[in-house]
Amino acid sequence: MTAPATNNLPTLLITVMGRDRPGVTAAMFGALSGFAVEVLDVEQVVVRGRLILAILVTAPREVAKLSTAAKSTAATLGMDLEIARGEGDNNPRREGRAHVTVLGHPLVPKAVAAITGRVADTGANIDRIIRMARYPVTAIEFHVSGTDLHGLRAVLAREAVEQRVDVAVQNVGLLRHGRRLLVMDVDSTLVQGEAIDMLATRAGVGGQVAAITAAAMRGELDFEAALRQRVALLAGLDVAVLGEVYGEMRLAPGARTLVRTLKRLGYRLAIVSGSFTQLTDRLARDLDIDYAQANELEVVDGRLTGRIVGPIVDRAGKAEALRSFAADSSVTMDRTIAIGDGAN
Repeated sequence: MTAPATNNLPTLLITVMGRDRPGVTAAMFGALSGFAVEVLDVEQVVVRGRLILAILVTAPREVAKLSTAAKSTAATLGMDLEIARGEGDNNPRREGRAHVTVLGHPLVPKAVAAITGRVADTGANIDRIIRMARYPVTAIEFHVSGTDLHGLRAVLAREAVEQRVDVAVQNVGLLRHGRRLLVMDVDSTLVQGEAIDMLATRAGVGGQVAAITAAAMRGELDFEAALRQRVALLAGLDVAVLGEVYGEMRLAPGARTLVRTLKRLGYRLAIVSGSFTQLTDRLARDLDIDYAQANELEVVDGRLTGRIVGPIVDRAGKAEALRSFAADSSVTMDRTIAIGDGAN
C-alpha cells in the first residue's frame, strides 16, 4: 500500500488554545466534519489545565467557511484559535531515532538546557517532548531523530554526571515495548539500609559486624568469608527478630511506584540479594515480585544457628539467578536490566 503524496497539497494548521475542559476536541472536530477535509495529523497537550490542540487537515475549497465555523466553535468554548495556511504534511522524521529520558529530583532548567543542548550539538532534532512522571522524581522523554544512538548515549552520559540527573537513551522500535526482566538488589537499593546491620544491632554485635564489613570493603575479606563471619555473630538470635526487622525495613523512595508501574507495563520482576530469604521472600510477596533469591539463615528450635543453608548468593550467584529467571520468563539477555549499588 503506497502512502498518499501530500507534500504539495494545500493544508491548514488549526491551533486551539485555552482552558481545558471535556468536549473541546469533539467540538472542534465536529465543526470540521461538515467540510471535505482529511485529517493528516493531530497533537494535543494539557499543562496545568491549559490545552493546546493542533490539527493539520487538507484545505477545502471553502476555506473561508471552514475558518468561520472553526472560529465560531472556538469562541463558544472560550478558546483562542489560529489557522495557518501552508503546503504538505509534516516533514518526515530522519533516520536514527531515539527516545531520551531525563530524570531529576528536582529537575531544574539548567539540566534540561544542557541535555537538549548536547542533543542539538550532535545535529539531532527533538520532535516531541512528554512528561513521563512527576513523583517521586520528574521524568521527561524527548523523541529525537537524526542521531547516532551510541554517540548520543556517550555524550549524554557525560552531561548527566555534570548535571546530576539520570539519562537513558533507547532505540525506537517495537522491541522497546516487548517483555523485559528487571532484576534488583535489595539492601540499599530496593530498601534503605542493610538487613545484616539491623539484625546485628538486635543481637548486640553491631560494632563487630561493622568491623567485618569495613575489612571486606578494604579487600581483606571476600564477600563469602565476610558474610559467613557476620552471620556467625547472629547465633542464638530469636527467629521472631526477623519479623521485627522486616517491619522496620523502609522501601527506597519511588520503589513501590516503580514496581507497580513496571508490572502494569508487563515487566517480569526479580530480587536477588546477599540478604536473607526470611526477609526477601516476604518482600517479594508484598510487592508482587515474580522471583526472589537470597541466602537462607539456618534456624533450629526457633533460633538462628549462625550458619547459612546452601551455597552463598554472591556476585556469581546473582548473575546465574538473572540468567535462570530470564530463561524462565522467555526473555533474552539483551532485554534484561540489573540494578544494584555495588560490585556484588
